[in-house]
Amino acid sequence: MSGTSQNVLVETDADSSHATPEGILKLGLGFWASKTLLSAIELGLFTELGSGPRDRDELQAGLGLHARGARDFLDALLALGMLERDGDVYSNTPESDLFLDRNKDSYVGGMLEMANARLFPFWGFLTDALRTGEPQNEARSGQDFFAELYSDEDRLKKFLRGMTGLSAGASMAIAEQFPFERYSSVLDLGCAEGGLLSQLALVHPHLSGVGFDLPPVQQPFEDRIRTLGLDQRLTFSGGDFFADELPQADVITLGHILHDWGQDEKRDLLRKAYEALPSGGAVIVFDAVIDDDRSQNAFGLLMSLNMLIETPKGFDYTAADCEGWLREAGFTETRTEHLAGPDSMVIGVK
Repeated sequence: MSGTSQNVLVETDADSSHATPEGILKLGLGFWASKTLLSAIELGLFTELGSGPRDRDELQAGLGLHARGARDFLDALLALGMLERDGDVYSNTPESDLFLDRNKDSYVGGMLEMANARLFPFWGFLTDALRTGEPQNEARSGQDFFAELYSDEDRLKKFLRGMTGLSAGASMAIAEQFPFERYSSVLDLGCAEGGLLSQLALVHPHLSGVGFDLPPVQQPFEDRIRTLGLDQRLTFSGGDFFADELPQADVITLGHILHDWGQDEKRDLLRKAYEALPSGGAVIVFDAVIDDDRSQNAFGLLMSLNMLIETPKGFDYTAADCEGWLREAGFTETRTEHLAGPDSMVIGVK
């Protein structure tokens, strides 16, 4: 497939006499930089700077930082490209201001908040996961994260907002790239708070849509859709997409959904999508699709390891894998297009 992100994690020199361990050490200690960013998000640093620049003393007091680490912390974020500095006054970069200020609709930090609170410690058990093939999240202590998540309204809202941030770039690209002018309705399976559907509806005024997800998602979905003034065109349908009949639509989307499941469940979902579509209808599957050579899209491969840690059977997949499953389901035309960053969409037409 074309267009997958090129992630070169360690640079090497063909001439071993010029080889250095720098790349190896940088990769091996990469959690230093990651945790520094995650702690900055947890502390609300970028939100604090969203209202204007602050000097170090103001930030230290406002965020409750100890004097010993404050300067190194802020300057590390500067060196990592997450802050700007003029003398002793710090400000957000254009990217951190747009995407890491909690007060902005473009905030993507929800996913990173979850990474900080949950995934960071669980990844410490990756070796166990590789040896056992078993999830290493709350399941280690007999808990069911998702059951607890869907019973806690506040945690669920934060999780759904994180999913919106994770899919934001792909949603914008899908709205621009896919020929929605040929279709009138969209069904989004696993819709979360409606990030994809709202983006499609804003770009294509003729489209109507249905978000399908578990019943507790209804209120966050409807709240967001109402805020955007799209409640006359976008509606919610609650259910289990394995057990229940799917609403019919011209286009069915599955964004960051298919990788949660094992191969049999993946095939079942695509068969159900095929059956719910009219002739000429289309399914759009998007994830951090791994390049067919399995050598370039490092994010997709690491996301698949995350599925190992988080789910009993989930894994990420290549474009060739997904196109094969689509053809097995009955789709006669398939193609793959790069979206944004590590994400690509695999399209099947009935």
